Amino acid sequence: MPSPTPFHKILIANRGEIALRVMRSARSLGYRTVAVYSTADAQSRHVREADQAVWIGQSQPAQSYLNIAALIAAAQASGADAVHPGYGFLAENAHFAQACVDAGLVFIGPSAKAITAMGNKAHAKRLMSDAGVPCVPGYQGDDQSPEHLAQEAQRIGFPVMIKATAGGGGRGMRLAASAAAFADLLRSAKSEARNAFGDDTVILERAIVDARHIEIQIMADRHGHAIHLGERDCSVQRRHQKLIEEAPSPAVSAPLRERMGATAVAAVKAIAYEGAGTLEFLLDAQGQFYFMEMNTRLQVEHPVTEALTGLDLVELQLRIAAGEPLTIAQEDVRFDGHAIEVRLCAEDAGQSFMPQSGTIALWQPAPSLRTEHALESGCTVSPYYDSMIAKIIGHGSTREEARRKLVAGLQDTVVLGVTTNQAFLARCLQQTQFVQGEATTTFIDTNLPELIAAHEAGESRACALAALLLVATSPGASQQPGARLLPHSLPTSLRLEVNGHSMNAAFKDLGNALQQVQIGERTHEMALIALDSTKARFICDGVMESAAYARDDAHLFLHMAGTAYPVLDTSRAATVRKGSDAVSDGKLRATMNGRIVAVFVGLGDAVTAGQPLVTLEAMKMEHVHTAPMAGIVTALHVNTGEQVAARHVLLEIRDP
Repeated sequence: MPSPTPFHKILIANRGEIALRVMRSARSLGYRTVAVYSTADAQSRHVREADQAVWIGQSQPAQSYLNIAALIAAAQASGADAVHPGYGFLAENAHFAQACVDAGLVFIGPSAKAITAMGNKAHAKRLMSDAGVPCVPGYQGDDQSPEHLAQEAQRIGFPVMIKATAGGGGRGMRLAASAAAFADLLRSAKSEARNAFGDDTVILERAIVDARHIEIQIMADRHGHAIHLGERDCSVQRRHQKLIEEAPSPAVSAPLRERMGATAVAAVKAIAYEGAGTLEFLLDAQGQFYFMEMNTRLQVEHPVTEALTGLDLVELQLRIAAGEPLTIAQEDVRFDGHAIEVRLCAEDAGQSFMPQSGTIALWQPAPSLRTEHALESGCTVSPYYDSMIAKIIGHGSTREEARRKLVAGLQDTVVLGVTTNQAFLARCLQQTQFVQGEATTTFIDTNLPELIAAHEAGESRACALAALLLVATSPGASQQPGARLLPHSLPTSLRLEVNGHSMNAAFKDLGNALQQVQIGERTHEMALIALDSTKARFICDGVMESAAYARDDAHLFLHMAGTAYPVLDTSRAATVRKGSDAVSDGKLRATMNGRIVAVFVGLGDAVTAGQPLVTLEAMKMEHVHTAPMAGIVTALHVNTGEQVAARHVLLEIRDP
């Protein structure tokens, strides 16, 4: 019989919401927990809520959680005898798993051998192909020269997917639609993979257009038992990263589930796998599934499986790691209703999902839903880590009930101060194709204009309310119950900037606390009827409702009808502040805080408009900055490896 591996204290080699999630299950089983943290995370919730915490910030914040030696030393210093890797960072790193074992620590996950076997996409595809599992046609050979990869891409036929073998979370992945685009995309994928994983090896796969992304959750113990916990549909993605996940999949029938589940279980038994894992497949329109890869760890989207099965997947991980056998057989697994999860990300969907960072002015999760997060009002969203800041999960007896609950809860969630994809996610959930259960991997690209379209009427109402709130919360204004919420004399108008758009708000007192507020060509009749430090009750055009807000000097952050609006009072500014600098000045500016990972030009080089010039890494993704105009590079202000702030001038171009 396999030997048990008891442990008493768990070091969690991760951060944020997953660290808190692991702590919750660990404490329910009586384990003590140890957090680790970078300098950037010193004030984070996961640090405060652990029993102990150890600083591992000797390197750059983005690299701290990748420092294997520091993590092992932290476990030894704290007396931890087990390590949970969470997901991301080192969760699928065989060297880390082996280093834990060599240091006498229980690694809560599969063996280094299993991670090596399935964690490398090329090796995993070869194993699955040899086992008779259908795989996406492609190339996973050792010759990584650009010339040979280009030849293989031609053989496979475009469009071709470029994927880092050590990758995950969409990093090191690019879709090449043509031979002309292949070279630049290959270079970008390899660079991102090298910086993220220390390995720039890639595989090529035929792009299966309009497919479903289906994954099978498995659990296996060291006693030879393995089960699957059904599938999750992860088709709604941007930049090859999942945004919405649900279980069960609307496209998977009971017989298909049985076949895919049996395939997944047979695969993990073949390699003596232990712990939680996920096998990922593409499902085409004809119902044929193709193996893509295996994630040898817990997945971000595991809560939808927990909601469906009633099982605690982290608890199962801990029990398996201690050597306990699974106490549930395949026939005991039950599925209850439907669950959907959305990933709340600090990003601007209207600007190509550009990651955002900054301070959360106000955070109020919806009390009706399960929300996994590590946020609080006043906390910082760092540029060093992934843009996902929370996961919100809806569960119902039917798919429509789960979807409806999730839409309402998402709209009730308040997150102000940093731009997020909150309104974008709500639109996705309400889009006809998704409502009908027909979303595929092309869903966002196909519907993007509709999903990011501005709602002018909603913005006008929000601007009108913001104008009243700016007056009502100005110095000296009363917010006491029973007091007049607006001064007797209002300014004639305010000049505001909302989402980068300048507009005027003109006031007219209608008596009985009612104000007429004109925003452009739209007019609203409004009254503030109650106000506290974060919430306003108001009437707009005859309808009473509530909104949340936070104010910081001339900035007012407003949450109204499920959408966040950043508002800036520019009334006292000498000139109207521009939302962005004109591109014709020839200055290339950083679009976000981040690290320079590549500079492709030098002083005096001639460039063409749109030519890649600088690559900046932020929130674990690379972002190529291109020339705003044709000309000559006359100034270069950055070097590889430097950290820069948003709007920092990277280089300057002048007409030749």
